[in-house]
Amino acid sequence: MAKFTLKAARVNAQLTQKAAAAAIGVSNKTLGSWENGITTPTADKIPVICALYGVPYDQLNFLPSNPV
Repeated sequence: MAKFTLKAARVNAQLTQKAAAAAIGVSNKTLGSWENGITTPTADKIPVICALYGVPYDQLNFLPSNPV
């Protein structure tokens, strides 16, 4: 089963960072921090992300593909 980073899942859902952030209810900066592995989404945002991106929780990787 393939895992998607948050950025890959967003891009796969054909959403811009701005559109995804607005739909989730966070700022672009917050979404960027999640995608870069600086911070992680709060528990209440995870179901929103899964529904928006069309990806089940167990297929999301909350770390970037190239962690520093």
